[in-house]
Amino acid sequence: MCGIVGYIGKRDVAPLLLEGLQRLEYRGYDSAGIAIHSKAGGGGLKTAKAKGRVRELESLLPKRFAGNTGIAHTRWATHGAPNDVNAHPHLDAEGKVAVVHNGIIDNADELRAKLAADGVEFASDTDTEILAHLIGRSQAEKLEEKVRQALRLIEGTYGIAVLHADFPDRIVVARNGSPVVLGIGEREMFVSSDVAALVSHTRQVVTLDDGEMATLKADDYRTYTTEGSRTSAAPTTVEWEAESYDMGGHDTYMHKEISEQADAVDRVLRGRIDDRFSTVHLGGLNLDAREARGVRRVKILGCGSAYHAGQIGAQLIEELARIPADAEPASEFRYRNAVVDPDTLYIAVSQSGETYDTLAAVQELKRKGARVLGVVNVVGSAIARETDGGVYVHAGPEVCVVSTKCFTNTAVAFALLALHLGRIRDLSVADGKRIIAGLRKLPEQIAEVLRGEEDIRKLAAEYADAKSMMFVGRVRGYPVAREASLKLKEVSYVHAEAYPASELKHGPLALIEPAVPTVAIVPDDDLLEKNRATLEEIKARSGRILAVAHQEQDKADHTIVVPKNEVELDPILMGVPLQLLAYHSALALGRDIDKPRNLAKSVTVE
Repeated sequence: MCGIVGYIGKRDVAPLLLEGLQRLEYRGYDSAGIAIHSKAGGGGLKTAKAKGRVRELESLLPKRFAGNTGIAHTRWATHGAPNDVNAHPHLDAEGKVAVVHNGIIDNADELRAKLAADGVEFASDTDTEILAHLIGRSQAEKLEEKVRQALRLIEGTYGIAVLHADFPDRIVVARNGSPVVLGIGEREMFVSSDVAALVSHTRQVVTLDDGEMATLKADDYRTYTTEGSRTSAAPTTVEWEAESYDMGGHDTYMHKEISEQADAVDRVLRGRIDDRFSTVHLGGLNLDAREARGVRRVKILGCGSAYHAGQIGAQLIEELARIPADAEPASEFRYRNAVVDPDTLYIAVSQSGETYDTLAAVQELKRKGARVLGVVNVVGSAIARETDGGVYVHAGPEVCVVSTKCFTNTAVAFALLALHLGRIRDLSVADGKRIIAGLRKLPEQIAEVLRGEEDIRKLAAEYADAKSMMFVGRVRGYPVAREASLKLKEVSYVHAEAYPASELKHGPLALIEPAVPTVAIVPDDDLLEKNRATLEEIKARSGRILAVAHQEQDKADHTIVVPKNEVELDPILMGVPLQLLAYHSALALGRDIDKPRNLAKSVTVE
């Protein structure tokens, strides 16, 4: 969840590291810091750290902060409060070792107690400082072995980069459960926790696997396991351009990414539709027709927005393929000793492909012999590599902490998967053509929704004074309500709850009053009259109602009208205006939209 960036080469390192940190700030923004091999004053390490954003760190850097090798970090706090002292990099007692670290050391208390008993004095409350002391106290001759010895004592997750004053020609990095990516340049090398920090300098990257380390020198790199065996990690080419990470004239990344959804959906559809057989091509599934027909159940695992997209996906698979399907939070699944059925197809969903809870669930499923597919956005990510096959959602880089275009593209990817499975099984040619026609309409219909942004902005201003909001929907509408509720609280900090509309009368109706508005998802489907009855119940208790529907709802105070698609695909469209509602609510309340408090983008810790 934090961001790491490092460089070794001939260029002045501080500006490069600051630029990289700014591109990674969405991964954590409690504090930031930098360490370099300095040429001034006889050499050694120089550090600068600051609570707050990267701009605070930049303003504190001394003018004479020159060097050609360095590491930097932007933090999302786990151990220790956000402050200058707890900011990374952390040093050993002699100030010779600097470490930046993503992840959590599970046995930190035990190691801290042992080190303290040996006379080590700690400067911070972090678990990362323990690692710096362990490396600094090692008697090994090579930096690689010092790091390896320290890691043998560590239990938990880490992505680390290490400098040592006695080894100015190298950076040593290691990965276990938290991403580390090497960037291969011309007589220079980069390292980061995310390709976002690399693409403006190189598109040739090497992604480390868990249990893998690397040594970076200016003109070379080598990879090896934590046991010391050499590995042969070959570079791959990143598909995204540096411009993909720019705001492109928008005030926020969230607004940019909402506005990109028509193009993003067109991208996930491109080249996959097979009109001849009224189905789709998903070559990366590695699941032939015989195997697909043998699937008796589908279990979808994800966290946050990925989980909600998985709920939409489960409904699509049940409706189109007639396979029992459900979605569950990966963070819960991995702890409940679930029964793993050989006839169940498991699907892991993650924007980053690095979400730790989801990755751990995948690893547990693989250990038990399950077939696991991935639905991810980032090519070559950990979940993409660990799974048996899957679908890339091709949303492009998503920088804002809250997910918008990737959520929409993930739902579309599930529609493709459901259509694929359905046509292998019992879905008719006519229904296949109907769904394909609906999928092809989505980009223009999303563009139509986005053209109504000004009306949604006015509605957001009207409802922004609410201290709490209720979101309700039935069956297909319920995952939409859940995701819309999450978006609002994530980005605007307005308390929001989502319930199945049928559950209102079983308890939540007690909360309805004029001060608690309700957002109701009301599609034109076979439950339309049931949903209208829910609106009647709310109005009878003086509740304000904002409906998202295919036609004006006379029982609602306001209605956002969205274009009609096929009933199975309607949830994909009905979520888009609610992203805009959350965005403009946050804007009206003066929130930091791209970087909501207490949150980070890629959740690589428990």
